[in-house]
Amino acid sequence: MKYNILIPAYKPDRTLIQTVTALTEHLKDLGRPSEIIVVNDGSPWEYEEIFSSAESMATVLTHETNKGKGAALKTGMAYISHQSGASVTVTADADGQHLPLDILNCLMAAESAPDSLILGTRSFGRGSRTPLKSLLGNRITEGIFLITTGKHVRDTQTGLRAFHSSLIPELMSPEGSRYEFEMNQLLSAVKSGIPLREVPIATVYEGKNESSHFNPLRDSFLIYRNLLKFALSSVSSFIVDYIMFAFFSLFFTGTAGAALSNVSARIISAAFNYEINRDLVFRDMASRSSSLPKYAALALMVITINTAILYVLNMALGIPLLIAKILTEALVFLFSWSMQNIFVFKKEVSSR
Repeated sequence: MKYNILIPAYKPDRTLIQTVTALTEHLKDLGRPSEIIVVNDGSPWEYEEIFSSAESMATVLTHETNKGKGAALKTGMAYISHQSGASVTVTADADGQHLPLDILNCLMAAESAPDSLILGTRSFGRGSRTPLKSLLGNRITEGIFLITTGKHVRDTQTGLRAFHSSLIPELMSPEGSRYEFEMNQLLSAVKSGIPLREVPIATVYEGKNESSHFNPLRDSFLIYRNLLKFALSSVSSFIVDYIMFAFFSLFFTGTAGAALSNVSARIISAAFNYEINRDLVFRDMASRSSSLPKYAALALMVITINTAILYVLNMALGIPLLIAKILTEALVFLFSWSMQNIFVFKKEVSSR
């Protein structure tokens, strides 16, 4: 089976040549069909010498302007997908953070598990010398990914990923052209039932990771954009829910008053929330007949859980009703997000 190594590169230094040279030697030793694909993501003219050097050992694809890492990965995967025959591909960074032996180990893991997305997983323990911003970023996304998908991935931001060619159509379909594409790819894989398998790799950072083109504000926003949109949708739905809850509380009193008010308000706000999430947050491509029954079942589950928590907080713990309502909504927020993201709405199919 052919081995492909895909390297997106923007403003690379000589480390790219060193990496390609080392990989070329290792691939020769394996004695099997192989190709290294470097995607020049619109680097300025002064980097032409580096890419010209790479051309003697690799196929170089070029973007005329900088489009982002996600777009470069899609360009490389599209190139591979048009080749005949089965193959396995590994994506690696151009800055030397992925060692050649780790790259090859991920390729061989993908060959052994053609149904899975292989993730080269770094260790972020005490001896790893990981820059603080990278450590915090990985820990935050690790926790959010676990909460929203139920899957524990120790290195959600790894760029070292390997997969069989049969998975390329699914893995290149998520939206995004910059760093958010890699997070969306993981979410899409979970949603599509593609197993995620982790392979330990070395943790390598040069200095304080100065070579990274990751923009903390812009790219963090893009990575968490869908979650932020869901949060805004939930806030607007909560306002509708809260107003209706307060309104119904004027009429439903007594022991069952809180439950009746909560259920009545949730029915109205759920209909409002469904339309916003379907069209603006998850951009569901399926008909309402596909997602609405699943959303209704989830809404019923959420109402049950929501009402139970509200009862405990208000009746058992004595927290004032309207305050208990706010606490209840906060507790069920991420549960609702993850269920809608994985089970209710189909992902948007982006243009390639």
